[in-house]
Amino acid sequence: QVQLVESGGGLVQAGGSLRLSCAASGGIFSISTMGWYRQAPGKQREVVATINIGGSTSYADSVKGRFTISRDNAKKTLYLQMNNLKPEDTAVYYCRNVRIDYWGQGTQVTVSS
Repeated sequence: QVQLVESGGGLVQAGGSLRLSCAASGGIFSISTMGWYRQAPGKQREVVATINIGGSTSYADSVKGRFTISRDNAKKTLYLQMNNLKPEDTAVYYCRNVRIDYWGQGTQVTVSS
């Protein structure tokens, strides 16, 4: 059974860093494109970054150069390193298995100015 559990969110000052993790269960992590998404209050959920099974990545323009997505297939874990955080990065961040359209429960990231 597939499960995705995010961790690593929290409160940080502008300019700070956080590293999100998404621990996956089930046998399909290594053959799935994975992604990080976020939803701010009153806004639609948006893609932040994705990584395919070959390791190719894509990023939203708003996070390019600040965020890095990575994966460890042996640990079945997806990561999002977030540097130089801005108040507009405040949102609930979700992990998604794109292959089967399965979502985690989300982790809150709050960036204070």
